[in-house]
Amino acid sequence: MTKKKVLVTGGAGFIGGNFVQYMVEKYPNYDIFNLDLLTYAGDLTKHKEIEQRDNYHFVKVDIADREAVMTLFENEKFDFVTHFAAESHVDRSITHPEIFVQTNVLGTQVLLDASKKHGVSKFVHVSTDEVYGELDFDPTTFFTEETPLQPNSPYSASKASSDLLVRAYHETFGLPMNITRCSNNYGPFHFPEKLIPLTISRVLNEEKVPVYGDGKNIRDWLHVLDHCAAIDLVLHKGVNGEVYNVGGHNEKTNLEVVKTIIEALGKSEDLIEFVTDRLGHDRRYAIDPTKLEKLGWKPTYSFETGIKQTIEWYLDNKWWWEQIISGEYKNYFENQYKIQ
Repeated sequence: MTKKKVLVTGGAGFIGGNFVQYMVEKYPNYDIFNLDLLTYAGDLTKHKEIEQRDNYHFVKVDIADREAVMTLFENEKFDFVTHFAAESHVDRSITHPEIFVQTNVLGTQVLLDASKKHGVSKFVHVSTDEVYGELDFDPTTFFTEETPLQPNSPYSASKASSDLLVRAYHETFGLPMNITRCSNNYGPFHFPEKLIPLTISRVLNEEKVPVYGDGKNIRDWLHVLDHCAAIDLVLHKGVNGEVYNVGGHNEKTNLEVVKTIIEALGKSEDLIEFVTDRLGHDRRYAIDPTKLEKLGWKPTYSFETGIKQTIEWYLDNKWWWEQIISGEYKNYFENQYKIQ
């Protein structure tokens, strides 16, 4: 029997990387192709345990390179595409928005053209709740799939643009697709520019932890493995053309998250350093995942369980994050957060 072929773009990144491992383990009868350009946040050491598996394959390709992508699709004839590849750091989108347009918009359009031309059975586009803009602090309000798109950063604008392109290729060309929009992810192999891994690594090193503004911005936290299970379900059972929100039912302020990590590691809150707020910083995100839950998905991690596991993973895998924040990355982090 011919194996189904699944292309995972951005499979050397955080969410895509966890999804690659999830799929390789769960579906030995699928060939899983990890496509990544290996930019600053791309890392293949996370795949050491699966790189010799018969059903795992790595391809270094820029999704915006039309010729290379078309050749790959022509040669492999993928059944499914799960599209994670994206520039995703809001701060970087403020200083270099053009990079986000190039990868997130033009790269997505190249993948859509290749998928249309070569008859992909399902294109799953992994997006973000940030495309909806922001919510107020009313705990009864949530983003649903019907919430209008009102992105407030160059990053979220680029993701909203790619969402609309995916929808247009479905409506115009009949491309089978789903769009998923997730809340903030956390878990193993999270690149230390984001709040949780940055906090863990800095607290372990007794370094100051930057917190934007007053720290009261609220995010809904979703464990990356719960997210992987959601994408798997949508890939196989999602209704063609539909959007599904993926949320963890775990709303926390940024300051609460930082204090939780500091307490878990037995350190002092004196490590917290409030810094100038980010431009256009959205106040609150919160997802209503009812539609996806009706499809058969439920998150399995509470934040309390998930953050404990994540901290333990960082303690057990210092080799990974220390290599990331050493050398060329150290200057990047120090310049990014202006903390010496």
